[in-house]
Amino acid sequence: MDALLPLMALLDEWIADPQKVQLGFSVLLGLTIFALMIALLLLVVGLSDPLRRRLRGLEAEAVAASDGGGAAKASGSGLGQWLGPMGERLIPTEEDARNRIAQRLRRAGKRSPGALNVFYGSRLVLMVVPPLLMIVVLPFVRVPFSTSILLLVFLAIAGYLLPSFWLDKAVRHRTRQVSRGLPDALDLLVVCTEAGLGLGAAIQRVAQDLEISHPDLADELNMFSMQTRAGMDHKAALRDLEERTGVEDIGGLVTTLLQSMRFGTSIATTLRLYAVELRDKRTQKAEEMAAKVSTKMLFPLIFCIMPSFLVVALGPALLGVMAAFAGR
Repeated sequence: MDALLPLMALLDEWIADPQKVQLGFSVLLGLTIFALMIALLLLVVGLSDPLRRRLRGLEAEAVAASDGGGAAKASGSGLGQWLGPMGERLIPTEEDARNRIAQRLRRAGKRSPGALNVFYGSRLVLMVVPPLLMIVVLPFVRVPFSTSILLLVFLAIAGYLLPSFWLDKAVRHRTRQVSRGLPDALDLLVVCTEAGLGLGAAIQRVAQDLEISHPDLADELNMFSMQTRAGMDHKAALRDLEERTGVEDIGGLVTTLLQSMRFGTSIATTLRLYAVELRDKRTQKAEEMAAKVSTKMLFPLIFCIMPSFLVVALGPALLGVMAAFAGR
């Protein structure tokens, strides 16, 4: 906050001149209108292009055929139809930047073809719309000019960063849900493989059984089954599963399965050993969290419980001592 004081002082000194204030407001209003016109132009160009509409329709049909229509509905919803064309023009040209955002979207469970366009479109909307609304409201509210400028800049920066924060939160939530359901999936895989099913059939059966209890993990396993049925090699599908989820335990499982395929060992034995190892790992993690409880309880005991205990235990004695000294 101290770093903003010189900036606010400079703005207060700058707005002392009414002509400068009028000029600054005119420039700000012009820039806002220009940004709004650019956003509307991108929207109109994206929606009116028949070739792009046809390509988006074909992509939605392909995703619906491979994913049961869920991702296509998500990308073809009303909001996605408006945000997609706007974000299509804002996608960075660098391949590394596009791949990073696309990988984060995949790990968040957003695998539709237009997910990247919707992400950048929502970023543009959140950067432009809140400042515009604030400019409409400011004439009716008595706020200093310097404060209003800082507020508009803050809203624009927050609108730019908010989709990234939401995406990070979605990735963490999905990763946690997938990790939570992995031990149950391993136990079911062990049962299925020992019953005589192959790896692909066992994963497909486990995905059907986990659709209610662990839907995120079941979705990833269903994607693996569809990839193998489409002709992808098991090793490539396993590598894609590891990259798509970003879970450390799944990475270890994939490495173990690939080594088992390479050396020709039993898949059932490999899964059983890894299930035991993962169960031991979860037990150690629970014991570690339990060992931290005593240290974490130290601060509430000292700052919350101990003062009240001292008041209850020593309060009457202190009152008696004070009364005795007052009587003397």
